[in-house]
Formats: sequence, C-alpha cells, structure tokens
Amino acid sequence: MTVRKGKKLSISIQEHMAIDVCPGPIRPIRTISAYFPRLSPTSEMGGSVGGRLLSPLLPGVMGGGGSLSLQSSLDTSVEINSSDSDDCTALGTLEFDLRYEQASCELHCTILRAKGLKPMDFNGLADPYVKLHLLPGACRANKLKTKIVRNTLNPVWNETLTYVGITEEDMHRKTLRLSVCDEDKLTHNEFIGESRVPLKRVKPDQTKHFHTCLEHPPPLPSPTAMGAALRGISCYLREWENEQLNSLEERGRLLLSLQFLTPGEGLCVGVQRCAHLAAMDVNGFSDPYVKTYLKPDTQKKSKHKTAVIKKTLNPEFNEEFFYEISLSELSNKTLEVTVWDYDLGRSNDFIGGVCLSCHSQGDAHRHWMECLKNKGQRVERWHVLTNEPSHAGTIRVQ
Repeated sequence: MTVRKGKKLSISIQEHMAIDVCPGPIRPIRTISAYFPRLSPTSEMGGSVGGRLLSPLLPGVMGGGGSLSLQSSLDTSVEINSSDSDDCTALGTLEFDLRYEQASCELHCTILRAKGLKPMDFNGLADPYVKLHLLPGACRANKLKTKIVRNTLNPVWNETLTYVGITEEDMHRKTLRLSVCDEDKLTHNEFIGESRVPLKRVKPDQTKHFHTCLEHPPPLPSPTAMGAALRGISCYLREWENEQLNSLEERGRLLLSLQFLTPGEGLCVGVQRCAHLAAMDVNGFSDPYVKTYLKPDTQKKSKHKTAVIKKTLNPEFNEEFFYEISLSELSNKTLEVTVWDYDLGRSNDFIGGVCLSCHSQGDAHRHWMECLKNKGQRVERWHVLTNEPSHAGTIRVQ
C-alpha cells in the first residue's frame, strides 16, 4: 500500500489478535512477534500490515512467499482520517455507517458511497455493488446485498441494509465483512475489494461512520511455502481456528414471545419469526416450520406446530400456542422449541432449537425467569438455535 506524503492513515489491527476465538486456558496471542521478535508491523518487512499478519519474505525465516492469517480475529479495515481525503489503495475506498439498536436487536448498515474503484470492465469502468456477511456464520444465510450502480468507479448507494436478531453477544464477537463486487452478466461477478469491521467497535444506539480503504482478502496460510518453524505455527493456528468456527456453528435465530396469562392460568407461546437459518436444501434455502413441546409430556399432548414457509431462510410465522397450566407446575417444566426443514417423501431435517426452563442458561434462562416473574406481561427475546439434537424430535437441554 502506497501512502502519499502529507496524508494520514490510521491502521487498525486488534491488539488481542485471537481473543475472539481463544478458548479455555490458551492465552490470547498479542502479536506474532511473540514467536518471532523480528516480525512486527514496524519492522523492515516492507509489506502492508493492513490486515496482514505476515507479509513478504524474511531472511532466514521463510523459504517462500507464504502468509499467515487469523481472519476471524483481525480488524482488516484501514481507515482514512479525513472523510474527504482522496488518498486510497489501488482498489478504492468505501464509506458506510453502522448503528446497533439494542432494544430491537437490529444492526443497520448504511452503504453510502465508494471512490476510486479498480476498473473491471473493458470500458475502464465497473458495475459495482456491495455484499455484507457476518463472520463467523453461514454465508448464504446472512448475506445482504445493495443495488447495482452501472458504469462508474465512484458509485453512490445511500442504501440501508438491516440485520435482525443481533444480540449483544454477537456485537462482541462477530465481524462484518463488506465486499465490493463488479456485476458481470456474461461471466461470474468479480471481486474488487473488501473491508472487515469487528462489531465491538460499534456502541449501542450510536451511529459510527467509517471511511476505509478496500483491501484484498487476508491471505490463507501456505505451509508448503514456509520454513519449518512458520509451518508448524501456521498449521496450529489454522486447526485452532477451524475448531473454533465449528464450535461456533450457528443454525439461525428464533424470535419467541412468552406470556403467563392471568386470571385464567396458562402459558401463551408466540413463535414470531426466524432469521439467518441454515440452508438445508440443494437450492440454498429451507422450507422451515417450528414445533413446540412442554416437557415432561407423559400424555404426548403438548406438541404444537406452525405452518411451513417455503423456500426461505428468514420466515415469519406470527403464530401463538396456548398451554393450560398453573404457575407452580410451569416452574418444573421445560419448553422445547425446534425448527425443522420440511421435505416431501423423506424425513424432515432438524435445523436447530432452544430449551427454556429454570435449569437452562444464558438468554434462555433469563427469558423463562422474566416470564415467570412478570405474570400477564408479554416478554419477547431472540434466541440462537443450537445444533445438538439428543435424539429425533428433541434437543439437549442446555
């Protein structure tokens, strides 16, 4: 990356590189220089450090041009201090606003404009659009996309894209990836550049403005092009990251409402909607429906089921189910809510579920206790679906 004289760039690399993916007793890695003191952003490597953990060759350390990267834990955005600066990388710059509405659990991303994009077409222009993804997560399930602006290297979108069901935990551990692409009707769409922003940089109910340089995706480790020492660390970090991504696999979100009705005692369960469900069909979608049980269910009479919504990962159900039960009995029950993909002629696919009881944990426990303590009030909350069915039709109580 070339920086013109007189222009200021602030390069933001998270101090704790692996803090989002580091489990248990393993201590976060602050910088790779903990292993190789000579490797640091201010060393004589001569390469860009905007989102790059290691860059070109270092004598005596690398045998080739390999790179090492922990994508999910790096802030790869390179911000421009002056919002009207024309200083940029060869790929261009992107301006956007982020705002997290804590009460509604919504993340609003307003894509404003891009400048100086890399020409992608024969006419020296491009047909750019922006794609959003939340990492880690299933790409298709949480992809959002702007309109296409034709024949320009300086597109203006002024378009707001919204994620629903975003919890405070998501804001601490997820990263928003913004990819600028060129639409091509005859061949595959082409990637121009990207910017990644950890959501923990956005404070609740405050709009934060970003003006970033677009970059190439962080390079994947290339063990065959490294020396033995780097190859060992690269393999370790790659296996570690894969393990963390698998353990954080998400099946989607469920918006659930609970209300204990008085004076006629009973529990009203409202299945409102789902968001970012896992795709279970070959077309990249699912045909979701929701089942609820109140367990233990010795008489097998507590099952309720919503309608099937075809070909979507973000279904809206807005259905309510009633259980006639006293408050004392309810305190010893577990509400099990599962989401399924309907398949004609074969077994339906389990997508995910959540269990709410006095013995559950996290948001599930808080939601259940709020319902029991606030009789007559409707309590609504988003839940992350788990993917651990203990046997057909049920999930393990968390």
